[in-house]
Amino acid sequence: MIRRKGTGTGIIVFVVLCFFGIVAFGKIKLEDRKKDLEAKIKTLELQTKEEQERAIDIKNLEAYVQTRKYIEQIAREKLGLVYDYEIIFKENDEE
Repeated sequence: MIRRKGTGTGIIVFVVLCFFGIVAFGKIKLEDRKKDLEAKIKTLELQTKEEQERAIDIKNLEAYVQTRKYIEQIAREKLGLVYDYEIIFKENDEE
């Protein structure tokens, strides 16, 4: 049996290089995932801001809908109601 020196060292170097390659590849994948997640966070923050603004608009609309002015406006536009003291003029379309 002839034993050669350095055979074990070569295997160790090969295993270490493989391990290094696996770690480097994993790091690259994690960095890509980090970028994707950061982009998703920005998108979600923007959506949150838009929804907060929308909630404010809805609260303002809710307050406006409960006003006398809005109720009168809807009564005039949709129902055609008027006060007793108002006179209604209609155009004659038969001409």
